[in-house]
Amino acid sequence: MGFALSTELQLTSSAFEQHGAIPTKHTGEGEDVSPALHWRNAPAGTKSFAVICHDPDAPLVSPNGTYGFVHWTLYNIPCEVNSLTEGCPDYTQGKNNFGEIGYKGPMPPEGHGRHHYYYWVLALDAELNLPEGLTMWELLAKAEPHTLAMNRLIGTYQRS
Repeated sequence: MGFALSTELQLTSSAFEQHGAIPTKHTGEGEDVSPALHWRNAPAGTKSFAVICHDPDAPLVSPNGTYGFVHWTLYNIPCEVNSLTEGCPDYTQGKNNFGEIGYKGPMPPEGHGRHHYYYWVLALDAELNLPEGLTMWELLAKAEPHTLAMNRLIGTYQRS
């Protein structure tokens, strides 16, 4: 299937609504814990999931031409899982653009206005058993041939 939005697979959070403000608790100005996430309607044949948080509004262009800022990559999530708890310490954590492993929440540059944060869930047709520390782009290269469905939850945040 590749990377195309699914109308069946749905992603929600108890922390914020679609296009709603992300609570400070889940940002670099707060406790900096990942929000609880829940997904439903994964397609038949799903063997695992991956979750990403990416800020396309960030003024960062990498040498390889990619853009935005990655706040979280989480993968090797088993197919029977359909939610992540707040501050989820489970599964395999990747590297964010802070150069750290795990979740680091929204923290746009001061005076940069409201940013949009895309929380993605990908349903995969294989258990990839990938190592810890992959960047978002490394994860997507491995996941793309196995992606059955994907969808996103978009939240916003502006520094106080």
